[in-house]
This record gives sequence, structure tokens and C-alpha cells, in this order.
Amino acid sequence: MSASPSVLVLAGGISHERDISLRSGRLVADGLLSHGLSVDVADPDAALVKRLHESPPDVVWPVLHGASGEDGTLRSLLEMMGLPYVGSSSEATRLAWDKPSAKTLVSRAGVQTPPSIGLSRDAFRELGAESVLELVSDTLGFPLITKPSRGGSAQGVSWVSNTEELRRAMVHAFTYSDDALVERQIIGTEICVAIVDTGDGPQALPGVEIDPVGGRYTFEARYTAGETRFFSPPRRDAAVLDRAAQQALVAHDTIGLRDLSRIDFIVDDDGECWFLEASVMPGLTETSTVALALDQAGFDVTGIYAALAEQAAARA
Repeated sequence: MSASPSVLVLAGGISHERDISLRSGRLVADGLLSHGLSVDVADPDAALVKRLHESPPDVVWPVLHGASGEDGTLRSLLEMMGLPYVGSSSEATRLAWDKPSAKTLVSRAGVQTPPSIGLSRDAFRELGAESVLELVSDTLGFPLITKPSRGGSAQGVSWVSNTEELRRAMVHAFTYSDDALVERQIIGTEICVAIVDTGDGPQALPGVEIDPVGGRYTFEARYTAGETRFFSPPRRDAAVLDRAAQQALVAHDTIGLRDLSRIDFIVDDDGECWFLEASVMPGLTETSTVALALDQAGFDVTGIYAALAEQAAARA
């Protein structure tokens, strides 16, 4: 391997989050180039495996959101080819990608997560949609959040306050995934904690509070400048923020994540942290929380990107 590793950044893909991936990938590539690394950017397609066999880079950085990059498949293929890459292993990626699985693991490790139920499309129909809706409503109560069990960027997510809304929300979630998660909505402050590890062990970065102007952190609120206010550090007591950081590290380690992750919480009025989900490839756009957290911690964002690429290449 050369002193400055060659990096192939994979961005784009065919998921609903393609545009976000392209924006993230371009920024990562520019950051790596600014530190003297050799960088190519590719949109994964049918020619990718052949390209990797014929001209393997020193390291791959899959800046892919959605199923094409976060369900573990691509990482499994990279492992089969012996190509190092930035980010969590295929096994950990699959666990994080499936929200019910991640919630179960983190809950067993002592981190609380909102009460919920996972429902498959087939079971929802075969067991009688109306009966299932009634049982879920009576047991979990309102308000609720429904979301695809596998997915990101708030696509397919609905905020639900009654049974009729729940009925429509299930249909909406099932358009994005064959499985849906229905979760009790915890009222409070949404806080993201990014975890970075460049060789000295996982470090929790300063939390970032998310305050959507419209009250809900939708897809548009995530990626439209001015639609969301971000506060780092969040406007909560230091003890609460310390608790969120510690629980984020527990979640990161429990799921087996690596290099870079983002752990999402809701902090209620009592200061209790509720785990929502983990992202193995958080957005790295201009409006993402990771860049803000790195900057708040005093890190050079592009320098961290270069360190992660060099660390991954060394794993070869």
C-alpha cells in the first residue's frame, strides 16, 4: 500500500436517498483530496465488482445511504474481495439497519428505548389489519411514530395521534419496507451523538440538538437549509448530555459499530434518554450533524475523514 492510500468513494446508488448520498460523497471526496489522497468517485452499478477486481483501490469508502449501502450486502462483497473499507462491518451494519434488532440489542445492554412493535406487511394483512390496529392502539397508546423497519432520512415516517391516522401511516410505511415499526412517541428534545474512532477507541462527540422549524424532523427538514436549527452543545443540563454520550457509546459498542456512527435519542422532560436508532453511515452533507459535532469538538472535519480512510486502508 502506498503512503497515501488510493480511495474509491462510492456515492449515489438506487435508494430513495440517492441525492443525499451524492452530496455526501462529493464532500467526502473533496475533503480527502485536500489532504493529498488519491480519490475516485463511483456510482455503484453492474460494473462495480469487475472494476474492483481489475483495479482495486487501497480502501473503499461507501458513502451510500439506504439499502444499497446500509443493509450490509455491499460490505459483505467487499469483505469477500478482501478490500478494506471505511465503516462498520457487514454484520454490525445489518444489525443497525434493522431498527427492531438494534432496539433489542441496545435495550438488553441497559439503554432504554420507547415501547414498540414490529409488524410485517404479510402478518398485518393475514391477522386482520383492524384487529391489529386496535390492539396496538390500546397497548401502546397515542401519540405514536410509525416508520419502516429499515430505512433512513425520515422517509416513510408518520406522526400518529389516532387510529385513523395509524391506518394511513401503516400504508405509508409499507411503501418503503415490507416491515414497519410502531413506536410510542416520547415527547422531548431530539439529540444526536456522533461517535468517531480514528485509532484511540470510540469517542463521543458533543451532542447536537435538533430543533425543526416546523416541529417535525422530516426529510425536507433534514436536508433543506434553514428548515432546522441545530444547537451544539444541546440546550440541556450537562448531566443529561453526559448520560446521552455514555449511552451512545454503549449503543455503538453493543451493536459492534466501527469508525463512525451516529446514535439518535429523544431526551424527555425528566432528562431520561431514549434510544431511537443508530446510523452506520450518517449523512455528511452541509446540513448534517456530524460535521457540526466534529467542528464543536475542535476537529478538522476533512482531517478526520482522511484519518478514517488511512485507518481503514491499514486494516488490509
